[in-house]
Amino acid sequence: MVGLAADWLTSAANTNMFTYEIAPVFVLLEYVTLRKMREMVGWPGGCGDGIFSPGGAISNMYAMLIARFKMFPEVKEKGMAAIPRLVAFTSEHSHFSVKKGAAALGIGTDSVILIRCDERGKMIPSDLERRILEAKQKGFVPFLVSATAGTTVYGAFDPLIAIADICKKYKIWMHVDGAWGGGLLMSRKHKWKLNGVERANSVTWNPHKMMGVPLQCSALLVREEGLMQSCNQMHASYLFQQDKHYDLSYDTGDKALQCGRHVDVFKLWLMWRAKGTTGFEAQIDKCLELAEYLYNKIKNREGYEMVFDGKPQHTNVCFWYIPPSLRGMEDNEERMSRLTKVAPVIKARMMEYGTTMVSYQPLGDKVNFFRMVISNPAATHQDIDFLIDEIERLGQDL
Repeated sequence: MVGLAADWLTSAANTNMFTYEIAPVFVLLEYVTLRKMREMVGWPGGCGDGIFSPGGAISNMYAMLIARFKMFPEVKEKGMAAIPRLVAFTSEHSHFSVKKGAAALGIGTDSVILIRCDERGKMIPSDLERRILEAKQKGFVPFLVSATAGTTVYGAFDPLIAIADICKKYKIWMHVDGAWGGGLLMSRKHKWKLNGVERANSVTWNPHKMMGVPLQCSALLVREEGLMQSCNQMHASYLFQQDKHYDLSYDTGDKALQCGRHVDVFKLWLMWRAKGTTGFEAQIDKCLELAEYLYNKIKNREGYEMVFDGKPQHTNVCFWYIPPSLRGMEDNEERMSRLTKVAPVIKARMMEYGTTMVSYQPLGDKVNFFRMVISNPAATHQDIDFLIDEIERLGQDL
């Protein structure tokens, strides 16, 4: 409700984030909120820079843009033709936005090298190092490693400390895509999963995901102050006059890619004031506890198979529902070709009945499986029980 009220007030003010004089209060709120978020990442005194952008994909693209500029500042004026062939590295389970950013920035999707993951979906550091050396031998220049804190499907957290060591060794920009998992920094119980994030050069964190802030609310945090400004500024004299009567560092528009920028900070700031860090913590801990409750209910239940062993690290619970007709079957190709049809049919029936909706997808050599993600703090144990009963009701005749 607080976020909704803030959204309404934001729309009522109907202002823009490019200069302090146009949105003085919102600019100051963004300043203090981003500083607080950087503090939670672990950067001393919340030092650095940042911006709210239109979603995690754009935040990740900003990171790529700034990392490229840091290594080759001349690219801003001269373009890609003036610099060597760049390569970026990310896990095979990472979000598609890393490749999309490379395409948009003229780096090319072929220049994004996918690193192997272990069975839990975490990047394998030894494979990262091997691929970096391989790329250097071919004459390419590694400029970015994008680690993921909370992958889209498995909810996995890459080993950030080991990745940070490799980035330091080869002098490569380390970005952490914490769009989905960044909210866990609010939780004393779960923030260890992001150990090493403080060593990153940049971090994406989406409060509109795990923290339940109304869409959209995504932050890019950068450890080095002034870099975003140098990378993006164009000195438009009709907006960013140098002889204004206030501190020009509050004119945030020149460090953004956008000119017109929506006010995304107010709903987060007001919710944070209303519930405090401990309020967000309770809400996040509850969602993770519900995911564990679902996992514990189905891990040994007849008709269910987990996609990977062990309890989930985030609220992503990945499983197959095995209808009675497949339960006695040998694990062969025929069983797999039948099993891959189960989740799509159950999901379609869920939507036709209007009772619930759970996503599914294949991944690698694994056929379609359900991915139940819990991010709504209003969910209860009864909702989880209902979900299990509903899957069984809708799938028993398949």
